Amino acid sequence: MFKTVEWKDGAVRLIDQTRLPAELVYIDCKDLESVAEAIESLRVRGAPAIGITAAYGVALAAQGLLAERFDDFYAALLPSCERLAATRPTAVNLFWAINRMKKCAEAQRAQAVPAIKKSLLSEAHDILREDIAMNHAIGQFGFGLIQPGSGVLTHCNAGGLATGGYGTALGVIRRAWEEYKNINVYADETRPILQGSRLTTWELMQDHIPVTLITDNMAAYFMQQKKIQCCIVGADRIASNGDAANKIGTYGVAILAKEHGIPFYVAAPSSTIDFAIASGAEIPIEERGHSEVSHLSGIEISPKGVAIANPAFDVTPARYIASIITEKGCFKPENLGANRPSRS
Repeated sequence: MFKTVEWKDGAVRLIDQTRLPAELVYIDCKDLESVAEAIESLRVRGAPAIGITAAYGVALAAQGLLAERFDDFYAALLPSCERLAATRPTAVNLFWAINRMKKCAEAQRAQAVPAIKKSLLSEAHDILREDIAMNHAIGQFGFGLIQPGSGVLTHCNAGGLATGGYGTALGVIRRAWEEYKNINVYADETRPILQGSRLTTWELMQDHIPVTLITDNMAAYFMQQKKIQCCIVGADRIASNGDAANKIGTYGVAILAKEHGIPFYVAAPSSTIDFAIASGAEIPIEERGHSEVSHLSGIEISPKGVAIANPAFDVTPARYIASIITEKGCFKPENLGANRPSRS
């Protein structure tokens, strides 16, 4: 399988997802700023993949620091952590990964700085490996929610391109395909960046999983025609009550699914659950550049000067979610507390 993010020859190697599906291009980020730019420009995207990339970004920044004492080293590292944390506000995995890297450094304060640098890189490797393992576990727990012969609608991209590998929502779909071999995926295009059209279809076609591309405003029609038996999406942040933030348009899909009696599932690792917030009303929603809406493949498709809004995410209330699938199992939104990390 392709590698969305990895450490290669002293650099953070990423698939430039802005170039897909026309061409598969890898970029090597050799300094902190190029890592931050890759996150901001959506060269890498998807909450778990952003978190992994940020972890490697911290490790990369650490390699270039010359301080010999821990206090000086850690003080010099913090601005890099802050720069990465400022790249995207909604995906909680970003902050989770950066905080984990900071704790790793703090735990090694008695060690020599060269040893701390090695530990930070090892921690980033662990975050990547753990993410891939969690995705496979999510697929194993969730595939039984998809019945043989089902049509499955997914929104945006929550596959290998959005994670360390295998995927969350697409991980469930991949596992169902491995088991049944007779499901059909409906991928809506996911305006304005077209992650469904460009990325999800590309991924599934690599695995020879049947996929039908539809425009965002076709979902209700295919539900009404009984072509879709369930919906499954990823998430960028889940509140403690089960409200889930995902790519803009997800909320509308959930409402349509409820109206048509179709179960709507969210698949995400437990690191995506933000137990510090009570509901989705507290999730910050990123507002992205207006050119993403006004232009398509570099061509302006709207009148100059028109007012534009471009929220990157919306929040689906927990009441629309049938189950949240994590690496620990499937949970009703009200039962997410079973994922709460121990205080020990």
